[in-house]
Amino acid sequence: MKRLLVITLLLTAVWQLAAGGWIHAKAWLSEVLVAGAWESTRSETDHVPPWDWADTWPVARLSVPGLEIERYILAGASGRTLAFGPGWIENSARPGSAGKSIISGHRDTHFRFLQQLKQGDRLVIERPDRRLVHYAVLQQSVHHENETGLLQPDMHNQLLLITCYPFDALVPGGPLRYVVTAEEVVM
Repeated sequence: MKRLLVITLLLTAVWQLAAGGWIHAKAWLSEVLVAGAWESTRSETDHVPPWDWADTWPVARLSVPGLEIERYILAGASGRTLAFGPGWIENSARPGSAGKSIISGHRDTHFRFLQQLKQGDRLVIERPDRRLVHYAVLQQSVHHENETGLLQPDMHNQLLLITCYPFDALVPGGPLRYVVTAEEVVM
């Protein structure tokens, strides 16, 4: 009986380790595939999915030079898309274009770095045509998810980066959103 219990515990531990490793392997592989799709998007067309059945594609690359951060921005902000990277909310301006562009990401993965940003920090959007658009952080704020006025289009060339708040919450989701507002800087 004792031997059976030990074998069961060992098999369970191996199974749990393999499951955790599989999640990390998928994350690494998806990042490699998205990077490849970005390179193809820059040289061929505007809609190159990272894998055959993907319902998203990279639309821009976000970098934060001061933090050595680089993220590929994917089309759409569904839960499926956000599992692989930050997503562009498609009823806003395309990242790096005139108007207000809104990008959403998970607080515990791709957008965890937002808590490190400070007023004046530089953000750079690279568009598929290789044009770089520079932004400076204006402010960071916390809003209730029902406050939608911030999301309305306007004439400012802004970049809004949005994630759930607080960053260290035990339960995912919640009603609060952390918003980084950055404005285009002409270089």
